[in-house]
Amino acid sequence: MYTNSDFVVIKALEDGVNVIGLTRGADTRFHHSEKLDKGEVLIAQFTEHTSAIKVRGKAYIQTRHGAIESEGKK
Repeated sequence: MYTNSDFVVIKALEDGVNVIGLTRGADTRFHHSEKLDKGEVLIAQFTEHTSAIKVRGKAYIQTRHGAIESEGKK
């Protein structure tokens, strides 16, 4: 278990925000996805299986390195 792994907090600022987990290894693949509606919060963790997290849609993202707001569709 990755108890010391980084966590990411994602808060949807619009309906339909997609959060996609990507795998580790030689081939990067999608392994999990969630769809959030406005106001919903997801707490995600980097693990032995998850090396990247992709956020599609307008969301507030908080990490131990700081915070950023992703842009929605224009």
